[in-house]
Order: sequence, then structure tokens, then C-alpha cells
Amino acid sequence: MSLSLACILAEAARAHPERVAVIDDTGRHTYAELWTQTLALAAGLRESGVRPGDRVALMATNSADFARAYFAILSVGAVVVPVHLLLAAKEIAHVLQDSGARLLISDHLLAEGAVRGTEGSGLPVLTVGAAEGSAPTRLEDVAAQVAPLTGYVTRLAQDPAVILYTSGTTGTPKGAVLSQLNLIMNATVNGYDANDTRSTDVVMGCLPLFHAFGQTVAMNTAFRLGATLVLMRRFEPAAALELMVRHGVTVFHGVPTMYVALVGSVAADPQRSLPPLRLCVSGGASLPMAVLERFEELFQTTVYEGYGLSETSPTATTNQPSMGTRPGTVGHPVWGVEVEIARQDLPDRIELCATGELGEIVIRGHNVFLGYHNLPEATAEAIVDGWFRSGDLGTKDVDGFITVVDRTKDVVIRGGFNVYPSEVEGELMRHPGIAQVAVIGLPHPLHGEEVCAVVVPADPADPPSAAEIIGWASERIGRHKYPRLVELVDALPLGPSGKVLKRELRRRYADSDGA
Repeated sequence: MSLSLACILAEAARAHPERVAVIDDTGRHTYAELWTQTLALAAGLRESGVRPGDRVALMATNSADFARAYFAILSVGAVVVPVHLLLAAKEIAHVLQDSGARLLISDHLLAEGAVRGTEGSGLPVLTVGAAEGSAPTRLEDVAAQVAPLTGYVTRLAQDPAVILYTSGTTGTPKGAVLSQLNLIMNATVNGYDANDTRSTDVVMGCLPLFHAFGQTVAMNTAFRLGATLVLMRRFEPAAALELMVRHGVTVFHGVPTMYVALVGSVAADPQRSLPPLRLCVSGGASLPMAVLERFEELFQTTVYEGYGLSETSPTATTNQPSMGTRPGTVGHPVWGVEVEIARQDLPDRIELCATGELGEIVIRGHNVFLGYHNLPEATAEAIVDGWFRSGDLGTKDVDGFITVVDRTKDVVIRGGFNVYPSEVEGELMRHPGIAQVAVIGLPHPLHGEEVCAVVVPADPADPPSAAEIIGWASERIGRHKYPRLVELVDALPLGPSGKVLKRELRRRYADSDGA
């Protein structure tokens, strides 16, 4: 069966040529304009030697240039390898080498870092966007020398479309290979089944497009619907609110740290205008209930929590109006996908748990990836009996709602008792003096691990003391799981997608003395 992810933009341009597809800091771009420019860039890639099946790395900020280059790579039949923008030069080099990329496309703003990442490899670099100084050759200039493609190159449904490299929070990044079918189905299900999304929506694109959440749930889903995508190169809460108001944004996708920041921005300026948000989706990590409740109160909207991973395209479950919603859960599996809870102590087979029992979240369906690039053993460990083992702990209740309890690697084992950081974080976020918190386990000579809360105070000028937080928590959280250690910080370390880097925190505070 022939199928190409490029059809998402091609079909939108055919059905809605004059509709605005993207708004960024360079202006407004219609679907017809975006597709015409994409086919021209695709011809430039072919002229540069790119052939169907080749991997082409893409290093670009949130802009129309990202969309043009992304779909140009797909249109010439190649595989997109998005590069995380916070990677160091040696980490970029690893992604390029591991993926076997034929060349690297960089937007003009990132050209210097792109060149550093290719030093020693001889990998060609092409830029997209405005020309600046002695930047590498522009793909637009190559494209101007040849006729544009007349359409996209045919691929098979199971052919790779994108290789998404995991963030590396658990070690060396692995390339999750996603098929044309994986990504088309995930965009379609997100757009037409999971939520009440519409072609008239204006979608906020402040999640990084190189990440699965922003790429599929924001960009590809918006294009699948023929909606308008407002792109922001880097999220900043006050500027994001201004942008959403200016363009009448109705749909917002974000990770919990973004919701926390938006609530804080409104609290700092209660008289500011707010956008007409109709649909909000949170993913990437557990959204503390206190933040969800406050956001819904301020913006007079509903936040739908969902769940997924790079390996699942990414959406696996979400709260869906058609099936009922339940705050604190990640809802039901999306259309055509099965999500169950399995025993985590049986790595070589899948044995499902009873209703309500804690276990590992396992997933199968059209969204599950093809495997890890050039890592057959890791793929075999991840996909067992046809199910993808997520590494996340969760439960499924009698009504089918999935609750993510925590990452297996993040569970703190104190004195033989399991402590789930997301539960402790959710309670600590109700403390009026806490703006953000991450709970980690630190080595302890007696208990094995001790619970540590790393706290960003709501008012840096008048932060609560560690003793105050510990005392407050001891009255509200079980004796085996309230934090005995508290570290006050100005900010939490975040990965490219906005997730808190707990591994970095554990490394930073590993030498702390247990209480």
C-alpha cells in the first residue's frame, strides 16, 4: 500500500489553498504557498543527491521554515531526522552518525551550531531561510536552479518517515523509527477522534516541533484538519499569551511546566487579556491537580490530559469528551489502539494485570514504532508479544481510565516502600509558596533512598524554608513518602520538550546527606 506523510500538507493545500496554514514571526503563509515552496525545496534536495530512503537531519526552530523543510524531505521520499536544539556539538554528531544522515538542513539562525556538529564528519550542511553572512549554501538557492517537483514521491505505509531520537534522560539517545502509517494515523486520530478539534481552529505551536508532541499533535494534526498553526520559536509565557490573544488562538498544547508558567504569568498581571481557548491538552508528564484546577478557573476552559511516548507517535491515550473525562487520569486509549497494564517483573512475556492493579503500561496498535534504529536487541526488549513496554507504571480502573503513576526509573524505594514522585509532587504543588517542584530519590545509608523535593519558590524574595516545607508535607503526605530533604533552586533543569531532567537533579544532589 502506498502512503506518504507528505500527503498531510499536500491534501490540505488541495482542499484549502487560500487558508492560512502557518503564522510565524515572518508573516502569514497559506497552504498553497507552503506546499509550492515545499515542492521547490524537495527538488533542491534531489539536486543535492538525496534519494528515497536516505536520512536527512533537520535542525530548525519553530517556524514556517521547519514545516517547509520537514515536508520537503518527506516529499523527496527521504526520512526526517529532527535534531534537538539543546544538544551540544558532540551530541549532534552522535545523532548524525548514528542515523546515517546524508546531509543536515539547518535554519539560518542555527547555522553556526549545525556546522560545529558536522565538524570532522564532512557531512554537507544546507540552510533554509534568510541568508546571513558566510552561512552555508541555502537550499533555496539550489532549488532555484531546477524545476520543482510536481508531487511527492510514493512510499509504502510501513516505510520509515521520521526517526525521533529519545532525549537521552536514561542514557545515550536511541532513534525511534516511525512509519508513514504511524504518523498519518496519529495525526488523524488526534484530529478527528480524540478531541473536538475543527478546521476553523487556531492552534498554538509553542511545543518544539523537533519533539514528538509538537510535531504530531500540534503541526501534523493542524495540517490534517486544515487548521491554522501559530508558531513561537521559543516559549515564554507572557509573550505566548500576547501571541494567543493577537491571533485568537483556540487550541493550546503544552507540557506541565508551560501550564505552570502561564498561570504564574496571569497571577503577575491579573488584568491582562486572555485568549479564547476552547481546547487545551497537557502531556509529557503528570499535570499537578492544583495547576489544572487553577488554569481551568483562569481561562474558563477544560484541560485534557493525555499520554504517549516518542515510540508511540506519540499519542496513546487521552481524556476524550466522547468517553467522559476524569481529571488526574490520562483517559482512554485513542481510536485503534490498545493500552493495558502488565506485570513488570516478567520481561520476556506479557501477562496482563487485574483491574486496578499496578503494573507497567503496555501499548499495541497503529501508533507503535518500527523499532530502534540499528538496535535489534533494544527493540526486542521494548516490543514483547506484540506489545510495546513503556517503562511507565500505571493502573486501569473499571471504567477504562488509565492513570500514570510514574516512570519505573523515577520510583523512589525508601525503606522497602515504593514512593511515586508524581503523587508527592501533586500534593506539594498545593503549598502556596511553591511554584514548581520535582521529587527525586537520593542514596541513603539506612533507608536505601531518601525522598528529596527540589523546589522553585513562588516568591524568590520570600521563599519558604526547607523546615517549613517538610513540616507542611508531613501533615499531608504519608510517613513513608513525605520529603525529608528539600533543596531550593531558582529553576529546574528542563529538556528540549520542557520535561524536568530528574537524572540531572539526581546527579547534582547525589552527595547530599540523608536526614
